[in-house]
Order: sequence, then structure tokens, then C-alpha cells
Amino acid sequence: MNIPFLFISGPEIFIILLIVVMLFGADKIPEIARGLGKGIRQVKDATNEIKREINDSAKKQGIDTDIVSDINKQVNEVKENIDDFTGPIKRNM
Repeated sequence: MNIPFLFISGPEIFIILLIVVMLFGADKIPEIARGLGKGIRQVKDATNEIKREINDSAKKQGIDTDIVSDINKQVNEVKENIDDFTGPIKRNM
């Protein structure tokens, strides 16, 4: 599945990079990229820690954390039932 990133194409990315080079200079780009990488990593670590704390507290309280897998299983069963029901109809069309 090919999903465009923020609906930006190649020429638009090139223009953005050109503007960044003109504003900050070529020598500052690695420093900026490193800072962005560290920031993204910190956000990712924080969200993982929050998820872990939520799962741990849910387990301590006896709350079922496998709700998503249960829902997916039910949705797949409904899909199979619909496919079984509509199979002959699709073939006739």
C-alpha cells in the first residue's frame, strides 16, 4: 500500500530542502537533523513508557488488555460470515 507522505511529491520536497539549505546553510543541516532525531526518539520512548505503565496498571487491576485482539477476531468472523453469504451473489454478477 503506497500512501504519500503528507501529499508531498518529489519536486516539493526538493524545494523545501533548497529553502532549508538557504536558510540554515549546509554546515548546520546535520546538527538540525541530529536534534530532530533525538527529539523524535524522546517522544517515542515517552509514548512507549506511557503504554507500558497503562498495561501494567491494567494488569494489576485485572482489566483485560487483549480487547483489540478480541475485537479483531470478532470482525474477522463477521467478514467470513458475510463472504459465505455473499459468495454466490458475487459470482452471479
